[in-house]
Amino acid sequence: MMMRGRWAFAAVTALAVGACGGDGGNQGGEMALDTTSTAVPAEGSPIDTSMAVTQPAGTTGGPATVVMRDASGRELGTLTATDTGQGISFAGMLRGLPPGEHGIHVHAVGQCQPPFESAGPHWNPTTMQHGTQNPQGPHMGDMPNLTVGQDSTVNVQVTTPGGSLHGQNAVMDADGAAVVIHASADDYRTDPSGNSGARIACGVLQGT
Repeated sequence: MMMRGRWAFAAVTALAVGACGGDGGNQGGEMALDTTSTAVPAEGSPIDTSMAVTQPAGTTGGPATVVMRDASGRELGTLTATDTGQGISFAGMLRGLPPGEHGIHVHAVGQCQPPFESAGPHWNPTTMQHGTQNPQGPHMGDMPNLTVGQDSTVNVQVTTPGGSLHGQNAVMDADGAAVVIHASADDYRTDPSGNSGARIACGVLQGT
């Protein structure tokens, strides 16, 4: 009888100690497992995206190419467009253009159906007037004239006065953009296109 009583007392004591130890651990909080940072929301429940990093529309991060064609569809050459940090640089060799000076601009829409009015107005995200010599200018799509040689070729090296391919004031937006060459020289001051005449060549910017 004495041995049976001692065993019963020991069992009751162990149960009591275990219960106290468990409560103490939860109250102290030192052994509690915090799963709030790894909890997975139930299916269909809203997810907090306030800290999510998103990529701006139109961003690809690389240069762009522009295949230039005349109104008959003849390919004149390809320009490469690159961000400079202060604007967009266009470079490449073109052939088959009329000799002399010609205006060249970035236009707001990436379409080139002859007579190239489909390319829209000059690319002008800051709503300025045309021309680097215009006190209220320039458009970001304005660029220096091209001088085509007597052999109808020109080595293009021109840069816009601002904007970028993929960053702030990006030209690679939802409706794209085009490069247009005009029949006459740009006077750099007359709004909206510097009296540069008809549109004789066009190419759509294609991202990489």
